[in-house]
Order: sequence, then C-alpha cells, then structure tokens
Amino acid sequence: MPLNDEKQCVNEQSDVESSPFSESMASLSDFECSRQSFTSDFSSKSSSPDSTSPPSGIMFDDVMAAAKSLSDMTLAHEIAVNENFQLKQNALPENSLPGQVKRVVHQAFWDVVKADLNAEPPQYEYAIRLFEEIREILLSFLAPGANSLHNQICEVLDVDLIRQQAEHNAVDIQGLANYVINTMGKMCAPVRDEDIRELKATTDIVEMLRQIFRVLDLMRMDMTNFVIRTVRPHIQNHLVEYERNKFQEILEGTPNALSQTTEWLKESIDEEFLSETAVTPGTEQSPPPSLSPLLVLNNCYLKLLQWDYQTKVLPETLVTDGTRLQELTEKLNQLKMIACLSLITNNMVGAVTEGLPELANRLKRISAVLLEGMNKETFNLKEALDSIGAQTCAEVNKALEERGSPTLNAEVQANLIGQFSSLEKKDNPVCTLMGLASLFRAYHNYPASGLYVDSMVMWTSWENVRLKPALDKRIQVYMKSLLCLSSAHKSLPPVPLGLDVIQQELEVLGCQYTNIVNLNKQVYGPIYANIFRKLLLRDEAVGKTASLPTK
Repeated sequence: MPLNDEKQCVNEQSDVESSPFSESMASLSDFECSRQSFTSDFSSKSSSPDSTSPPSGIMFDDVMAAAKSLSDMTLAHEIAVNENFQLKQNALPENSLPGQVKRVVHQAFWDVVKADLNAEPPQYEYAIRLFEEIREILLSFLAPGANSLHNQICEVLDVDLIRQQAEHNAVDIQGLANYVINTMGKMCAPVRDEDIRELKATTDIVEMLRQIFRVLDLMRMDMTNFVIRTVRPHIQNHLVEYERNKFQEILEGTPNALSQTTEWLKESIDEEFLSETAVTPGTEQSPPPSLSPLLVLNNCYLKLLQWDYQTKVLPETLVTDGTRLQELTEKLNQLKMIACLSLITNNMVGAVTEGLPELANRLKRISAVLLEGMNKETFNLKEALDSIGAQTCAEVNKALEERGSPTLNAEVQANLIGQFSSLEKKDNPVCTLMGLASLFRAYHNYPASGLYVDSMVMWTSWENVRLKPALDKRIQVYMKSLLCLSSAHKSLPPVPLGLDVIQQELEVLGCQYTNIVNLNKQVYGPIYANIFRKLLLRDEAVGKTASLPTK
C-alpha cells in the first residue's frame, strides 16, 4: 500500500513447554545488538576515531555479507527453537514522533483520494493505482496451479480496462471493491472472517479501500506465519548443519570473530588448571593434569547463569540464544530470592506454621508477584521486600487466627521484615546462614524451632560446621548435574536441600537451560574443540587433550 510501510517485528510469547529445543523465547530484533560482538573487535581496534570506513584489509561487502549470514542464521535458529515464533506488525506509539508523522502522512494521502473521487468529474488515477497494488497482493497469495482464480483476478482488476472506463466516467469503484472483499473472504484464514464482515458493512468507499489494505497486511502476515510453521520441521532437522555452515561464513568474512568466545573458554581453562594444580605448602608440585574439555565447557556454560548481560558481551557462538539466556538468568535470580525468603520464614516462624502447606504456597505466590521485574533498573527491591515482609506477617497471623493460635508479636514481625529487607544488600550473609540453618536441621533431624534472628550469632555458632555450599553454590551444582546427564537418562537429579520451595520452577528452568546448551554443543562443538587445542598447546606444561564431545 502506498505510504504504508509498517515494519515487522518478532512477537515474543513465553511458553515453558512448547519447544523441543528450548522452551523460552527471544526477540529477533535483538540480533542487531548481538551483531556488535562480531564486529566490535576490529571496528574499535583497527579503525581510527575519525575514520568512518572499514579498516584496511576488510571490504565493506564482506562485513555486510557476514551481517546477512548472522541475520539468516538467527532467523533460522529462532524459527527452529521457538514453537511460538511468529511475525507481527509493530505499531508505532501514537505519541511518538514517527507515529505522528505516519498518521499525518497517511491521512493526507487518503484525503487526496477522497477529494479526487468527489471531484466533478471524478479523478480516478489514485484509485486505479490502489486497485493495481491490490491485484498484485491478491495474486501473491495464490498457490501454484490456481489458474482459474488467477485469471479471474487479472480479468476483473485489468488496469488498462479500468483506465478506459475511467476516461468515459464509467468505472464502478464500489463494484470493484466488493469483488476484492469477496475474493479476500475466500482466501483469508478463519481468524480474519470478522474483519471481512466489517469490510462488507463499510459504506464509505475511501474508508473501505483503506481498511482493505489493513486487512491485506494482516493476511500477508498470516501467510508468512503459515509458511514459517510449514518449514519449521525441515529447519529443525537441518538446523545444526545449517547454523554451523552459516557461522563458518561469518568466520571467513570477519577477522577475530571468535575473540569473545576464546576469552570465555580461556577464563574457565585457567580456573580449572589452577584448581587442579593447587598444592599444599611443603609438598612437591605434582605433574600438571590433563584437563577435560567437556568439564571446562560445562563450567563455561554455568557462568552464563551469572552473566552481566547489561555490560558484558556474550561469546559470539551464543548470540542467537542471548535473549533466552538472559531471561533464564533473570528468572533464576527471582527464584533465588524466593528461596531465601522461604528459608528465612521457615527459620523464624516455622515452628508456629508447621503443618500448613497451603500457607507456604500462598507466600511463594505473593513473593513471585511482588518480585516480578526485579531485574529492571527501575525496580525498587527494598520496597518490594518490605511489602513481602508485611504480607508474610499478615498471612501468617491470619493462618494462626484460623487455628486459634496466638499471632506473632510485634518484635518477631519487625525482625522478619528486617531480615527480608536486608536481602537487598549485596553479599548479604542471610542467604548463606539461613541455608546453613536449614541444612543443619536436615542433617541432625532438628524440628523447625523458631530459630532467628541475629545472623551474626548464627554465624558464630556454625562457622566451623562443614555443610553443603550456600544457596548459589547449590543451584550451580544442580545445574551442573543437569549438564552431565546423558541423553538416555530420563529422570532429573534431586533438587538440593533448601530449594524445595522452588523445585518445580527450578526443574523447568533447568530443562530450558540444558536444551539451549545441548543444541549449542551440537552446533559449535568442533569450533570449541579447535579453540581448546590452540589454547592448551600454547602452554607446554599441558599435555594433549581429547576432542570435545558434541553430545
């Protein structure tokens, strides 16, 4: 349609059980930012500040070809892993400058069309051009072999004939519009039937033409999404080979395209090597061990669950899943906070709420709602924690009243809210200490006995007790156990102590995470193995390593 150049964007809808590869969603528009990880190295180091051209030795066409390969690869990846992937028109905000400009220009165009049709004699040039464009759109919807309908559309919407009729003021604009609407009704998906009925009820011819183009745009989007659903199984069957080949094209056209990936792997290799070669004072250093590439790679993947997605650049091999990984990390942070809140509640008032499982579920739902969006910069975590503390006290008191038991006194309530509020501080010891309290009772069969309040007293009491690692560490151990599962293993590993309250959510998130990791291993396993060889052979102290399994 003239002047109707609405952009298309990816519609994101979360569905945790919809994809065989990954159950979380990502937006296609984010690959514009991800693309920087391929080009930032040579654009920032090889070019001078005043230069606007590609650095020496790099042709602009090569850069654009690599960008197109990345775009194609990202689109194919999104279609394959995201069962809910579809294209949708992105309406510009009405109050935005682009939205206002678009609205004014479109209205001016249709005002001209209306003025021409109402003139004496009527001017049909714009209307004829509109019908010409409508004809091309309708023909584009036809499947190969639909010759009868193709000939009919060309015959009725014959532009040359319409122009001849216009010269003699004998053109039937209303009749042509009615034919178009009826034809659209035969070709559209059932979801557009209501739009077709509204078109038939429209009496103003200019408004009818305007709405015809709106519905045609929707039909075009429906057709595109139908094609996406049709080709998805084929893309899924060939995704690994296709994505690997596309990425190889990027490597050939972009210098230093694996710089971030190499640094990502090197960091874990160094950490693993230092851990394996550590010796106690006074003993001779043992021979350097052979590092397991798969173990190192799993440690690399675990780092992604603690990645700073706002400031750190992702490895180039993970840009297609960057948004999904960020969403999982943000959800995991929320689950960690819910687990902390639950542990604090159990340790402080568990004795008086024992035997009320529905209360625990209700408190978890309250925490989840009030912590929604906690990873956003504008989110006020302290305010949310204070609200959760007040709501928790209210719910506990309500449950106690229903049982005829005395409610929490003011000191306990203030202490509980204070413990919740202190979770806002970074490196807060409460998570660790409450986790230790939970584990201490679990190992020694102690009941929930109203333990609270002073974290320093608890730390003094248990500083020498060797129990399981704290909350973050236990989640990392659980995720690592998921990565080590073989494809033949059907059951999930048990959730560590202290995480029972988020067991269901943690298992779903873990499955999403491992789906992403396993597909990434399949696609980029050979590339990782090659990088490992180069990094390990660079150090003479490290022996040969086996090829990396792609699982």
